[in-house]
Amino acid sequence: MTYRAPGEQEAVERTWAVVRAAYASREPVAWPRRHARPLVAGALVAAVVAAALSPPGRSVVHSIRKAVGVEHAEPALFSLPAPGQLLVTSREGAWLVRADGSKRLLGRYRDAAFSPHGLFIAGTRANQLVVVDPKGEVRWTLARPAPRYPAWTGTRTDTRIAYLAGGRLRIVAGDGTGDHAVARAALVQPLWKPGRVVVYANGGHTLAYDARSGRRTTAQAVQEPVQIRRRAGQSEVVAGGRVVFRGTGVFDQVVRSPDGRWLLVSWPTADQWVFIRLRPRNIIGVARITQQFGRDARIAGWCCA
Repeated sequence: MTYRAPGEQEAVERTWAVVRAAYASREPVAWPRRHARPLVAGALVAAVVAAALSPPGRSVVHSIRKAVGVEHAEPALFSLPAPGQLLVTSREGAWLVRADGSKRLLGRYRDAAFSPHGLFIAGTRANQLVVVDPKGEVRWTLARPAPRYPAWTGTRTDTRIAYLAGGRLRIVAGDGTGDHAVARAALVQPLWKPGRVVVYANGGHTLAYDARSGRRTTAQAVQEPVQIRRRAGQSEVVAGGRVVFRGTGVFDQVVRSPDGRWLLVSWPTADQWVFIRLRPRNIIGVARITQQFGRDARIAGWCCA
């Protein structure tokens, strides 16, 4: 029996991401060297993977991960630097993380979204849209084929959930009533805008549906005030037109805190989250995200100070 240490496979995957990024950013070379280069790259990858499977190699993998991530990162998420709570999804399910760092596994939901004031959470599983409270207790369910990407809007007393199912955009009231199909839609996260207008994708176009009037119109792509930019094996977080954070590999998400003072960046290459305070500037790294939440962890929301 081959013994694998905890987290070994994740370490191999992170190392491969680093090697792949480095190889993608290589400089142009002459024809004779270009033929030899793939062989060298292949040998390098094989050597890294082989090294990762050996006890001495695991320490090398750990060193590579530390070199990529924020130095002196916290070994776990002990608390949030700003008020509110996080909603996180992974292969294990949906997690609710409170400001003091305590977390609860709500259930095996694929996607999740906060209600407007964080009182409830909408989640999806095989053929159900499910709404639960912060303790994970189910309030209502709705049977639909392979629902995805719930998005919630409204007030404390009057809310709507937009979601995708069966190749269509659907809208349902926050109490589970009045579910109806709106239009054909691509498998892209819908987004609510002020005035109960939901933006969605269909056939390469960005469209908007007014939930009050029932009218559909063409919409321009939504420009986020905070964006991730990738170039030459690096990722950058751009806010207010300036780069506020840069690192090797891939950033895949950036989320703003409820009070607007902090950004939370997901950095899979380093298996870290990075909290960035814009003014006065401060950076807090949190390591071992996979170990804490499971593989493919994603930030589904930071809600409600």
